[in-house]
Amino acid sequence: MSQLYIRQKVFSWKDRFSVKDADGIDRYTAEGELWSLGKKLHVNNMAGEEVAYIQQKVWSFKPRFFVFISGIQTAEVVREITLLRPKYTIHGLDWDCRGDITGHDYEIWHGGDMIVRIHKVWFTWGDSYELDIPDSRNEILALSVVLAIDAVISQARAASASSGGGSSSS
Repeated sequence: MSQLYIRQKVFSWKDRFSVKDADGIDRYTAEGELWSLGKKLHVNNMAGEEVAYIQQKVWSFKPRFFVFISGIQTAEVVREITLLRPKYTIHGLDWDCRGDITGHDYEIWHGGDMIVRIHKVWFTWGDSYELDIPDSRNEILALSVVLAIDAVISQARAASASSGGGSSSS
């Protein structure tokens, strides 16, 4: 079993995350590109080697991100258009998201096996999440898919705020 803690760096021009294990030891960093068309995120181990890459498909009706592991596209995370709650499809892995995704309290399953449980940690500076990954062989892939889902949620919030949906005026 693997337990990871993702913490978003608050004061940064680009997306930056640190990922620690249950003992507080740094395991991964994730960093976006400042000047790029669409969101891109590089996930590196502590030796500085890229272990995953997440890239937004820019010209798409539905928000979608591709997840690459060792340079090979492994998954495509798509936010489906629904009336009530956001739904995410993870193509290429046959994984299923269940729970409160926008509140960051959800699980990802493959058939009857839980891949990862995500829980938002409250009362922290910046966004922080706890990931419980029962099979540590899924650690990098689960982390990458969770970061891709977070990128979609982040973009939806930014679009809502820029269109006036996030505030009220009189």
